[in-house]
Amino acid sequence: MLIVLAGTIGAGKSSLAAALGEHLGTEVFYEAVDNNPVLDLYYKDPKKYAFLLQIFFLNKRFKSIKEAYKEDNNILDRSIFEDELFLTINYKNGNVTETELNIYKELLENMLEELEGMPKKRPDLLIYIDVSFEKMLERIKKRGREFEQIADNPELYNYYKQVHGEYPEWYENYNASPKIKISGDEFDFIENPEDLQTIFDMVDSQLRELDLLD
Repeated sequence: MLIVLAGTIGAGKSSLAAALGEHLGTEVFYEAVDNNPVLDLYYKDPKKYAFLLQIFFLNKRFKSIKEAYKEDNNILDRSIFEDELFLTINYKNGNVTETELNIYKELLENMLEELEGMPKKRPDLLIYIDVSFEKMLERIKKRGREFEQIADNPELYNYYKQVHGEYPEWYENYNASPKIKISGDEFDFIENPEDLQTIFDMVDSQLRELDLLD
């Protein structure tokens, strides 16, 4: 099976991906954040680095999804299917031009066509972590990445609000695979083992319905 996680910044994708990987006994492919040479620059100057950042992410996620497709079972903590959302936000904010947006969309389309030749043509399941804006900010603060902190850059508040507001529509329009929604406010799968087990049960049930789990 191939499972992809989705959700806004700070939703807990990496934490849940790690837990699911252990639960299902499979490898996890993580978003390229810690070794990303562009991310910090983007937060300091989005107009200059937005397009470069999204090309960097697109390249890394394309590599990850190709590697994941070649194996029997894998989990991605963010996938290529969310990428256009972030570049579109940057376009709305004037950080990329219409020409850059169109070039990016054409490149993404070409990459997705390449996936048609892989053993799997799409993920088996998308797990969307839905969190409130308050919970999103709480988790961003708690994980402590300096370049993400509103205290250091108050302008990030409006950006985070915008990103959070875009996700519900993105999830509703996502149709590349079966999908389920998990409430990151209702279930504290990071700190509460009982809540995490509830999530495991929900995912296992969905995988059985898809004939992917005995």
